[in-house]
Amino acid sequence: MPRKPREKSETGIYHIIVRGIGQQDIFHEEDDFQRYLETTKKVSMESGVSVLGYCLMTNHVHLLLREDYGDISVFMKRLGVSYAYWYNWKYERIGHVFQDRFKSECVEDDAYLMTVIRYIHQNPVKASVTSKPEEYAWSSCAAYYKADRNTATFPDISLILSIIHNEKKKAIEGLQKFTEEGNEDHCLDCDETKRISESEAYEITKRIMNGKPVTALQNMDQDTRKKILRNLRNDGLSLRQICRITGLSFHIIRKA
Repeated sequence: MPRKPREKSETGIYHIIVRGIGQQDIFHEEDDFQRYLETTKKVSMESGVSVLGYCLMTNHVHLLLREDYGDISVFMKRLGVSYAYWYNWKYERIGHVFQDRFKSECVEDDAYLMTVIRYIHQNPVKASVTSKPEEYAWSSCAAYYKADRNTATFPDISLILSIIHNEKKKAIEGLQKFTEEGNEDHCLDCDETKRISESEAYEITKRIMNGKPVTALQNMDQDTRKKILRNLRNDGLSLRQICRITGLSFHIIRKA
């Protein structure tokens, strides 16, 4: 059955979500986040699509994009292919990195544009990663609050700040106040399932190990170990949780 055509925004502005395949992490180290941002900036400059905002979480990405003279589908394809090629090279793996198709919603007016940028910047706060959105290194929030010359084109902060006030200082203050307001914003999300807690992860590991100590994995034959690691991942444990519990390296777990 053919896919339904993507809804076209009258303003050319879209809220985008792309996530790791099978809800797996796509960023493990600082270098990964940095690479994705650098690639996003490069593709933006080359493709005629402006980035108005972003937030990179461990297993998904929020982007607020505006089509200037480019196309978001082309932009997302170039970005995804470039990062996936580098990611597979770095972690010595093959196969898909991202979920099949990115999700998008149209942003048709200023009010919803403001709601979306707040929703994006509040993502790490709602995930209990940080208490202040501007302190999260991998979102555009700090760029808006600082609004220096280096952030003139990436992210493109001019449109959203101009909606609030024509004076930059007052616009920034207005954005901060708006972001900190209590809200019940409902925007496009990634439909994630609930993350397994650390205590649940330990109980699952004990069950799968079937009475054997976790340390036995260190000297276990490769095939048996791979089977156990796959079972842990299939039961919902993240790569980081498996690393912490088993003491095995990330590369061993990633290849399993």
